[in-house]
Amino acid sequence: MNRQADAQTARVELVDIGSEHAGQRLDNFLLARLKGVPRSRVYRIVRSGEVRVNSARARPDQRLAAGDRVRVPPVRVAERVVAEPGAALQQTLRDRILYEDAALLVVDKPSGLAVHGGSGLSLGLIEALRAMRPDCASLELVHRLDRETSGCVMIARKRSLLRHLHEALREGTITKTYTMLVAGRWPKRLTRVAAALEKNTVRSGERVVRANGDGKASETLFRVLEHYRDATLLEARPLTGRTHQIRVHAQVSGHPVAGDEKYGEREFNKRMREAGLRRLFLHASAIELVLPDGRPLRVAAPLDPALEHFLETLPR
Repeated sequence: MNRQADAQTARVELVDIGSEHAGQRLDNFLLARLKGVPRSRVYRIVRSGEVRVNSARARPDQRLAAGDRVRVPPVRVAERVVAEPGAALQQTLRDRILYEDAALLVVDKPSGLAVHGGSGLSLGLIEALRAMRPDCASLELVHRLDRETSGCVMIARKRSLLRHLHEALREGTITKTYTMLVAGRWPKRLTRVAAALEKNTVRSGERVVRANGDGKASETLFRVLEHYRDATLLEARPLTGRTHQIRVHAQVSGHPVAGDEKYGEREFNKRMREAGLRRLFLHASAIELVLPDGRPLRVAAPLDPALEHFLETLPR
């Protein structure tokens, strides 16, 4: 028994964080290091205290700093074959590159494609791009979009830019703009929703976010673009970056997003499906930031033609 315990202890890694990983989230650091380990397992070993940062318990979203020491426990790594992106997906992603330079890639992610593999998915946007760009060893997601949300996603090609953009996100100097269709007639005077949000995991393992005064402060700005007979086209600008923030803020305002199966209104969604809507009507339409050299950058993603056509058919 002691020999087995010693063998387990011997496989514990103590990893000293260098400048190349400074600013990276702990969960992303572990996912890159423990390749093949499911995301849910990584979160479990962090929350159980098996992972330590400077000998202390840590959160999955904790940012690492140069000089930190991370305890990485022994984890059985299952062999997992990551699917190669097919020719059609590769062409779709090539056609959807909105901006590219030596350090940054901005892609118009299609609805239905997850930003990363996991939860039964072996292939997401980042895995597909890494397979398509084997010469780019350090491609990393800067932020995330829900699987059913389309639009602008930033991918860093250099660790230095990743740190710069993460800092900008924390400071709120990156502006994200979304286009969305919601149920009912959104009042023009309702331009700001501030409702604290709390993440919950239900018995099935599904993640659900609810408005709760004890949750994290969250704020979204809204602007009416067009009124339809029983729906409203909106522009949304989240001032904070909580999970499902825009969708839940729309829900608590009494105007859930069209096609939202998690937070939406069943009868409204049914009417939208019958009218031809086949997805969540939420699109990350633009992103504005300042590059490390001080140059401002604005990248826009046009609304998918299918959504444009759907809007043309909606009665006013």
